[in-house]
Amino acid sequence: MSSATAQEKLSSRASSIRKEHSSDEDLPRPSSARNGKLWRRALGAEDGNETQRAMQSRHLMMIAIGGTIGTGIFLSAGSAVALAGPASALLSYFVVGIFVYSVVIALGEMSSMYPVSGAFSVFGTRFVSPALGFTLGWNYWLQCELTAAAVILQFWTQKLQSWEWAIVIIVPIFALQLIHVRVYGESEYWFAMIKVVMIVFFIIVGLIFDWGGVKGHPGPGLSNFQNGQAFIGGFSAFAQTFVFAFFSFGGIELVAIAAGESSKPYKAVPRAIKATFFRIVLFYILTILTIGLCINHADDTLLTAAYDGDVVASPITVVFVRAGFGAAAHVINAVLLTAVLSATNSCFYASSRMLLSLSREGHAPRVFGWVTRRGVPVPALLLSLAFSCLTFLTTIWGAGIVFTWLLNITGISALLVWVSIGAISLRFRAAYKAQGRELSDLPYTQPLFPILPAGVIILGTLMFIAEGYAAVRQDPFEPRNVVATYIGVALYIVLYSGYTLYERFVLGRTTHFVPLKEVDLVTDAVWGPGEGAAVRARDLNEKQAIVSGRGLPRRVWVWAKAL
Repeated sequence: MSSATAQEKLSSRASSIRKEHSSDEDLPRPSSARNGKLWRRALGAEDGNETQRAMQSRHLMMIAIGGTIGTGIFLSAGSAVALAGPASALLSYFVVGIFVYSVVIALGEMSSMYPVSGAFSVFGTRFVSPALGFTLGWNYWLQCELTAAAVILQFWTQKLQSWEWAIVIIVPIFALQLIHVRVYGESEYWFAMIKVVMIVFFIIVGLIFDWGGVKGHPGPGLSNFQNGQAFIGGFSAFAQTFVFAFFSFGGIELVAIAAGESSKPYKAVPRAIKATFFRIVLFYILTILTIGLCINHADDTLLTAAYDGDVVASPITVVFVRAGFGAAAHVINAVLLTAVLSATNSCFYASSRMLLSLSREGHAPRVFGWVTRRGVPVPALLLSLAFSCLTFLTTIWGAGIVFTWLLNITGISALLVWVSIGAISLRFRAAYKAQGRELSDLPYTQPLFPILPAGVIILGTLMFIAEGYAAVRQDPFEPRNVVATYIGVALYIVLYSGYTLYERFVLGRTTHFVPLKEVDLVTDAVWGPGEGAAVRARDLNEKQAIVSGRGLPRRVWVWAKAL
């Protein structure tokens, strides 16, 4: 099936959903129609427009590598070392890294074949049940909004109030989002590039410093891992480090959402998935290892950076200063601002596209499905902007308290989304098999199936239990820590059960789960059964024609073909 045909089916399905959710049995309402046109004209958005596939492969690749690296890696990553010791923190990030990479692989298999902006929300509706799609969509939208608030609050300093930071950071990012998706892709490309260069440079300098390679600055070597310092606080402390890892890894599923607006997603998504592995190893595992080697767990700067947002106390800044780079604080300050802008940029993009998808699926008001001729969902962006600003009113209780709650809520919400993706992957494969489809038709096939999605469900459940255990065993015990840990679960249950009741008693549906034989494997597909080989051959011919037309040597063509 061609992409054009799939797009026609999508438009047809969206139209039917809009009819289904229109009120008064579609009686003519001239004044309402006139008001709707005025709203659309004012916002520059229309009902029938679609998002545009304008992001290139390099944009998606860089988004996968460093697009969602936020302030967590610069500021709060050291908290895991201070809380449980360097070896315990390293093990925590390693476990969560394996977990999220398995999620990305499972999600990549579906999003490379069905590249839609709603990604796992659409997959939940289509492959499992509308209640799951509704729950995942709204849960993720709220998660993105709270993550943006948490990122900015963490960068808060005494020089500016948090709401002033919100204006300084959110307004320019909102303006960028209004232009075109290519602007988001390009800005995110360079934001990510800056962070990638900084992290790589930090790891190199940190390891050289630790090995005693900086003259006049003897390195600590392996002393921070010796004399019982590698693991401190027992299992309870180890379990508490998961929330920092969840916060740092949050947004790793953005590649699947961005696939809905990328050109040739059947090629770009598998490449981005492979890049995600290097991101996990390079930017998280090696960074935590370097911090643990260079800074002792008892060093006060590890916790100062996390809760005060003090860039001077950032583990990365501390390592640079101790290695003899005195001006490092100014450089890290600039890079940290870039990280904040980048994370906010990604959160705005993800939340607006998720809200757009929810509207198109009939799970949100119709107005949020409006898109401009340039493919920008203006109403969805406006709501995301309004909610982002509202979250900063919560600082009346203190920025530190709010940040702690946001950290817990977003961490558990991310965990619930990731576990749900594992379940969706299993159901997708079951439907694919039930309808007699060949796995060779998929642009990307996950290895070791069903071990990875089943492992995601099992490991995610164990980590969830560990989080609850850590909250209960925390000394001194505080009930609000337990509430903060499980409030995300309560939201998930309310959304799922609420929509299930609405579906049963309002819509009158008696079947909750989509029967495997009725799962839609046609809409939004990049190609139909057996068409993949022809599409790939056409792409190779086009590339060969371009290279030949430029008169490049054959060895360059062989290299281009390998890409």
